[in-house]
Amino acid sequence: MTNLDPAENPQPDPQLLLGLIRMQMPFGKYKGRLLYQLPVSYLEWFSRKGFPEGKLGKLLETLYEIKLNGLESILLELKQMDNGKV
Repeated sequence: MTNLDPAENPQPDPQLLLGLIRMQMPFGKYKGRLLYQLPVSYLEWFSRKGFPEGKLGKLLETLYEIKLNGLESILLELKQMDNGKV
């Protein structure tokens, strides 16, 4: 039997994923670079030191999990679709 409780089976937030491919890093060494282009070593540093508060922190933490689990292809496909405004 499939559990349909959204709390136990969270769905990805499309706006969160779009933020990863559209938003630029607002500060630091990689200022101006799109978030999805940040190197995993930078995300690992945030993981050790603490992610920023708010939306940026949520985006960076999500990106870290995506890269950690080898799911970057999802972001690349989404970027291609976004460029074509699908």
